[in-house]
Amino acid sequence: MTSLKERLRDDLTAAIKARDELRSSTLRLTLTAVNRAEVAGTTKRELSDAEVVQVVQGEAKKRRDAASAFQDAGRAESAERERAEGEVLAEYLPKQLGDEELAAIVAAAVAESGASGPQGMGAVMKLVRPQVEGRADGGRVAAVVKAALTGR
Repeated sequence: MTSLKERLRDDLTAAIKARDELRSSTLRLTLTAVNRAEVAGTTKRELSDAEVVQVVQGEAKKRRDAASAFQDAGRAESAERERAEGEVLAEYLPKQLGDEELAAIVAAAVAESGASGPQGMGAVMKLVRPQVEGRADGGRVAAVVKAALTGR
């Protein structure tokens, strides 16, 4: 079983050979971020697959944020490039939860915590976060939890 980091490296090599500029530059930047995370702190260490997924998620979030910033600034071509890079990174992330699946997890957590109203948000998020880690964006989860607690 190859690690996620090895898969990224192998795919980078294939993208370079295929002269796929978008894919190779995206994977190169992502591997740089992984290497930077490995040497951060006091000692160099090899990241686990879960930690590599977190780095890839961070890179994908940067692409989403940049795409919306470019779109707001009227730079559609740059926004499209960021979205395309985000799609490349999505291939290396766990499958995202659908709206129904996320709503079911949140509903179960609300029932389990007995929370009601906005003040119960922290308790519900504490139960939901481990179940959706890596499979749903934090902002999206918070919005679903808030809607479940306020009845909207």
